[in-house]
Amino acid sequence: MKKFITKKLIICSLFLLLGSTAKVLAQYDPMFTQYMFNEMFINPAYAGSKEALAINALHRQQWVGFEGRPVTTTLSMHGPLANNKMGIGLSLLNENIASGKLKRNLAYITYAYRIKTGENGHLSFGLMGGAHIQSNNYASLQTTDINDVRFSANTGNVMTPNFGAGIYYSTQKFYAGLSLPRMVADNLGITSTGDVKKNTSIDPSKFHYYFTIGRVFDAGDNVKLKPQVMLKAVKNAPVEMDLNLSALLMEKIWIGASYRTKADLSFIAGIQVNPQFLVSYSYDYSLNDLGSYTSGSHEIGLGYVFGFKGKKVISNRYF
Repeated sequence: MKKFITKKLIICSLFLLLGSTAKVLAQYDPMFTQYMFNEMFINPAYAGSKEALAINALHRQQWVGFEGRPVTTTLSMHGPLANNKMGIGLSLLNENIASGKLKRNLAYITYAYRIKTGENGHLSFGLMGGAHIQSNNYASLQTTDINDVRFSANTGNVMTPNFGAGIYYSTQKFYAGLSLPRMVADNLGITSTGDVKKNTSIDPSKFHYYFTIGRVFDAGDNVKLKPQVMLKAVKNAPVEMDLNLSALLMEKIWIGASYRTKADLSFIAGIQVNPQFLVSYSYDYSLNDLGSYTSGSHEIGLGYVFGFKGKKVISNRYF
C-alpha cells in the first residue's frame, strides 16, 4: 500500500510541477530560497551589478524524503564592461525530477546596459537569450494505469529557444528590480496517440513577472538588517510572495528567515569568509500538504567576487 501511495504521489507531483491534461508543460521556473544572493537568473539587468567578476552557485535538494523530488543546480557568472557602463553574464541550470526521468538544462547569455545615477546608484536595462534542453523519460515511470498513453514513450532531447528582459536599480544599500525572465512557452509532451509533440509560442497569459526590492539598514554597532520582498505573478493564479529578513553580524555572519506564501518557512545562515567569498545554507519547512511526506528542503550556496582588472573589492556588495 505504501509503495502504491508513493507512486501516486510521484505522478501527482509531476503534474503539479509541469502542468496537467494531455501534455506536460515545460513553462515553469525553478525555485530558490537564496535568490537574494544572486538575482541574475530571474533578472538579466542584474548583470554587472557587483562591479567585478562574480561567480555564484546554488544546489537545491527539494522535498527530502519524497521519492521523485526535484534536484536543481545553477551556476552563473557576470561582470562589468566598458567602465561599468555595461554588464555581461552567463547562467546555467540543471534540474532532475523523478530520479532523472525528467531532465532540464537551461543556458542563457545576459547583457545589461547600466546608467549611473547619483554618487553610487545605477539603473540597468537587461536582456537574456538562450535555450532549454529537455528530455522526458516517461516510459520508465510506473503508473497506476498501465494503458496511460501520456506516459507510454520518451521524448528524447528537445531544444527550444527562450529570452527575457528586466530593469534593475541599485545603490550600495538599496535595490529594486522588475523582470520577465522567460517569454517563450515551450510545451513538450505526449499526445493521445502516443506521439511526441512540441509547441513554442509567445503567450502573454503564461508570462511570469518578478518584482524584487530590498534595503540594508544599520541597526547598531556591527549589525545590519536586510529586509527583502519578491513578488511573482502570472495570469489566473494567486500572487506568490517571498518575505525575507536577514541580519549581517560583524560583516561576517548572515542569519535570517523567509516565508513563502502558502508554501514554506525557511531559515538561512551564511558565512562571509571575506568581502569576496560567501558560503550559505538554507532549510525550508513545508507548510502545505507535502509537509506530511518530506523532511524539508535544503539549499547550499557559494559566491565569489573577483578583483576585476587588478581592482580589489574594498567593501561588501550587499545585493
